[in-house]
Amino acid sequence: MVDWITSTGLTDYRDAETWMETRASAIASGTAPECIWLVEHPPLYTAGTSAKPADLTDPDRFPVHQTRRGGQYTYHGPGQRVAYTLLDVGKRGRDVRAFVHSLETWVIATLAEFNVTGVIRDGRVGVWVERPEKPPGPDGAVPEDKIAAIGIRLRKWVSFHGLSINVDPDLGHFDGIVPCGIAEHGVTSLVDLGLPVTMDDLDVALARTFPHHFP
Repeated sequence: MVDWITSTGLTDYRDAETWMETRASAIASGTAPECIWLVEHPPLYTAGTSAKPADLTDPDRFPVHQTRRGGQYTYHGPGQRVAYTLLDVGKRGRDVRAFVHSLETWVIATLAEFNVTGVIRDGRVGVWVERPEKPPGPDGAVPEDKIAAIGIRLRKWVSFHGLSINVDPDLGHFDGIVPCGIAEHGVTSLVDLGLPVTMDDLDVALARTFPHHFP
């Protein structure tokens, strides 16, 4: 049994962290069920445990939150669906790498609901889409843009933080960081790809595909 909670409006980031820590502790102690929490945040940057100061290129643009999730710098803001995944990794095999892969494949299946082909790449956490309509890179490769970011933290084998999928955020807001430390690739969204997808549409797709990846 997994609770699905959807918050309306914009959720304060520090309030979200406090809520997640409390809920993760309750899940670990067996006093609360697992949970997927869907939110949007006001514009902000977060720094994961691997964040490099040089990758914060415009530190005065938005609030910057240090956080203990894995990963580097990410942007959150309106038009981006953040899915906080408070799940018991202990009862799901205690394999963190496999758990992250399940998050990636869940995102890929969700994007496929809109006929978008998401891909994962070695050395690049998150989900990407190929952009053959753009000029090829210096090596002749097809350009790829990031559409979803993933970063989790574990406490007593319960995960929190989670993933974000770009529905229709202001992509210019990503310019204040090097997203996830990767400068040679861009960022995209479902609407940027020409799809009139709403947040509600994405939420339905997330719920529909979730059981196939987290039985």
